[in-house]
Amino acid sequence: MRLRRKPWVDEAIHEFDAFVISRDQEIGEEKKGKWAEIFGRQAPLHVELGTGKGDFISQLAERNPGINYIGIEAQQDVLYSAAKKIAEKELTNVRLLVFDINNIENIFAEDEVDRFYINFCDPWPKKRHAKRRLTHVGFLEKYRRLLKKPGELHFKTDNRPLFDFSLEQFEEAKLPVRDVSFDLHAENRPDNIMTEYERKFSGFGEKINRCEVIFP
Repeated sequence: MRLRRKPWVDEAIHEFDAFVISRDQEIGEEKKGKWAEIFGRQAPLHVELGTGKGDFISQLAERNPGINYIGIEAQQDVLYSAAKKIAEKELTNVRLLVFDINNIENIFAEDEVDRFYINFCDPWPKKRHAKRRLTHVGFLEKYRRLLKKPGELHFKTDNRPLFDFSLEQFEEAKLPVRDVSFDLHAENRPDNIMTEYERKFSGFGEKINRCEVIFP
């Protein structure tokens, strides 16, 4: 569902310029391959594709201060909520970007990322839109170029048809899959960090699917 635009966010988000690259700021080629310098340290780089309101990445970064995190979100109004969470926790190991994931190869160099997270992405249910799904083999080949080897993709969705499609795509791309779950919350994993969407829909009894994909 399309969110109602909040024009005031365009100005308010600049409060977080220390760690947010907003819509009116360019993410140029000079940042490609330079994220360790931008963070000011050498550390594993984990990237969430579709950060939403930031529950997941803020908790993850708080638990793992030795990892650099980047959250990418196309909707600036949504990312503003994530920025507030990062600021409240005073996290220094997170950067947030308003950016189109389709152009991800413009901001990361080959072998620069250690892990990608995809949580509850748009399922694009119509068959003619399959190439837009973030687990389509076309995207997987982009991730393959950007990930260090071995690299990882951690994927969660409540949409079973999307999950089944994704498993087929991983197989087509010859990517090993581990830790597959078709009902994550039934396993009561203490280390599972829920997104806002996950918390809402699991409360309705929806089953959560999860797996880890290895890029050898």
